Amino acid sequence: MAGTGKTIRWGILSTAKIGVEKVIPGIGRSTTGTVVAIASRDAARAERAAADLGIARAYGSYEALLADPEIDAVYNPLPNHLHVPLTLKAVEAGKHVLCEKPIALDADEARLLTRLPRDKLVAEGFMVRCHPQWLRAREIVRSGALGELRAIQSVFSYFNDDPGNIRNRADIGGGALLDIGCYPMVAGRYFFEAEPERVLSLVERDPAFGTDRLSSALIDFGGGRRLDFTVSTQLVPYQRLQLFGTRKRLEIVIPYNAPQGGETRIVVDDGSRLGDASATFEIIAAADQYAELADCFGRAVLGEAELPFGAEDAVKNMAVLDALFASEASGGWVSLAG
Repeated sequence: MAGTGKTIRWGILSTAKIGVEKVIPGIGRSTTGTVVAIASRDAARAERAAADLGIARAYGSYEALLADPEIDAVYNPLPNHLHVPLTLKAVEAGKHVLCEKPIALDADEARLLTRLPRDKLVAEGFMVRCHPQWLRAREIVRSGALGELRAIQSVFSYFNDDPGNIRNRADIGGGALLDIGCYPMVAGRYFFEAEPERVLSLVERDPAFGTDRLSSALIDFGGGRRLDFTVSTQLVPYQRLQLFGTRKRLEIVIPYNAPQGGETRIVVDDGSRLGDASATFEIIAAADQYAELADCFGRAVLGEAELPFGAEDAVKNMAVLDALFASEASGGWVSLAG
């Protein structure tokens, strides 16, 4: 990857699957950055990943990578409970940080990131907000083509009952809401371009893991606007996102795990004929949402553009997730201040 003429030199904290399979190839396809180093607590694992991915340097500790003066930015895909601690260390070492979602275990922890020096950027890695299909969908919403956007619905699920998987460990931030519920929650904030006023959740927990394995949410954005979604770590794999306006609906067919480097599809339907008979389809050109994310962050690091979603935005995301867990505990609506 070296010698490409790109500017941002990236270091990757850990050999996590999302990094190795998605983010590192995405950065390699970006126009602003290149991966120069990867770290693991297992030096041999880091060396294997570096060899497989053509990365110049491998480190046997996160601290060694952070001490590398030739790294400008760090991608942090560590387990949820290590997101804030290692992001803080990375910024202290003079690096910009793109952190995997969710950025923290709760809003209070996320607020620590808003107190960091402003010359180092920190962002939560919601790649979906950089994908052309989300940008195009929001353009359609803003145009008024759907009428007034009133309701958003989503389902996102997969099946994973492996007791050794980090997504099934409650003590380090596992469970459906933190792992995938954050995506439809972000969709509500993104497409309504507003903040929720109150939330209600219905949560069912795995009796052995203690994680939420089936969670549903109703989120009130005020003015007759609402988001409802269901997410699960133990259902058949599925994902859809529907935006309902007063005149038309818009569907993003693969909203969250869009094929990397592939085309996607948006459906717009005025409902004049049932069974999607009146639907029209718009093909979104092939894109890599991880490359788009790297470039969005990279342009901000280079001072070429503003960072659209920084640490303050991440705190807002965590506040909504906190409220959903509070609703589970209380059994009722929870209001969000401000």
